[in-house]
Amino acid sequence: MPSRQRYDMVVLGSGPSGQRAAVQAAKLGKTVLVVERDWIGGSCLNTGTIPSKTLREAALTSSPDNPAHFFEVMKRKFWVVDEESKVISGQLARNNVVYQQGLASFISPHVLQVESAMGVTEVEGEFIVIATGTRPQRPEGIVFNDHTIFDSDTILGLSRKPSTMAVVGAGVIGSEYASIFARMGIRVTLIDQRDRLLSWLDTEITDLLQKQFIQSGITLKLGVRTGAVREAVAKKSALVEIDGVSEPFDSVLVCMGRWGNTAELNLPAAGLAVGERGLVAVNESYQTQVPTIYAVGDVIGSPGLASASSEQGRLAAAHAFGMRDGVFPESFPYGIYTIPEISSVGAQEEELRSRNISYVVGRARYKELARGKILGDEHGLLKLLFHAQTQKLLGVQVIGTGATELVHIGQAVFILGAGIDFFINNVFNYPTLAEAYKVAAYNAYNQVQNGPQANKSVGPLALR
Repeated sequence: MPSRQRYDMVVLGSGPSGQRAAVQAAKLGKTVLVVERDWIGGSCLNTGTIPSKTLREAALTSSPDNPAHFFEVMKRKFWVVDEESKVISGQLARNNVVYQQGLASFISPHVLQVESAMGVTEVEGEFIVIATGTRPQRPEGIVFNDHTIFDSDTILGLSRKPSTMAVVGAGVIGSEYASIFARMGIRVTLIDQRDRLLSWLDTEITDLLQKQFIQSGITLKLGVRTGAVREAVAKKSALVEIDGVSEPFDSVLVCMGRWGNTAELNLPAAGLAVGERGLVAVNESYQTQVPTIYAVGDVIGSPGLASASSEQGRLAAAHAFGMRDGVFPESFPYGIYTIPEISSVGAQEEELRSRNISYVVGRARYKELARGKILGDEHGLLKLLFHAQTQKLLGVQVIGTGATELVHIGQAVFILGAGIDFFINNVFNYPTLAEAYKVAAYNAYNQVQNGPQANKSVGPLALR
């Protein structure tokens, strides 16, 4: 009979949601165990957010014509991952969180078996948090060999610079990687059955993204059917079936969704059923069907953002131990790390039109900003949506350099319920991209002053 250790909370997974759940519980004076199947930091640190964004930043400063730079770019991520793993380990240790590497599976709603290199142990938790994340889906009909045909995890092990690459799936991950590898000088073809990139985003923003993708050399094949993906006979390339015709590529990256890491948890023993795509269903407090078992992060599905996952973990732990006044915010920013990057918060034009809300649009293009010219980014755009009558800020969309940082100014103004006057009556550093908020506000103000011209953005900028 394995020995059994007891904790106030056992957290399965050490990604952003698991980390925050564990630290929050520890700060409430609780005993906490984190069990991680693979590596500390989970997929976010080791195969997802951190390495892919590191790759992006390195690609921005690389020389596509120098083959040696490709390998320098690919190696950069290892250093960042190693440094961040030390940060996470230190944070858990400072908060007296016990960390154990091993494979956990339920025996009962409160008891888990943990298999590790040290043997098998049992752990008991008053509360359990499932924060096991997701993994890339590997569809049938695609023969992955991690040499010429990769998923979004194994592409990080790419050991040679291919001349051509097909990216199958133009969602967030596929679009990000397509732009990163194109920046490295690889001829990229981005393939998807949908006829638009990221169709859930603002149409004007995605139109700009598609144009810049094409200008960067990416071939877009949208609205097409993808069939088999297989290794070529010579085993040095791969074939992708596009609308019934096989096309050769040096390498193929398949990004066709993700699947919850729940298969090995033995959820039925805890009284839980696995949902669609291996995800776990929860209520607004992140409780599963078993009230003492919570689930947070990517394993519960949308929005699948590291930022949101962190807050979910904190709220779940707080709720478990009686701090039940915290709620997840209705609005939070989305960040998409394509080249150029995109970020948004609040409403989009399509949503406002569908709800018959009268609005004005204020635009500031980076080419109008001194900072935009200094950075060499004349394609960026900040787009603000204001209520036509109250002039309150309703939504922010940004595409261009620093978009995922710039959006936070708009997020704060939106949450505080301010609007056009806030931007006009405040001073922004010059030259900065943040100045775009003032320019866009004047652009919207012109329309308000000129009468009820909702749903249009016309006329010169007020101070130009």
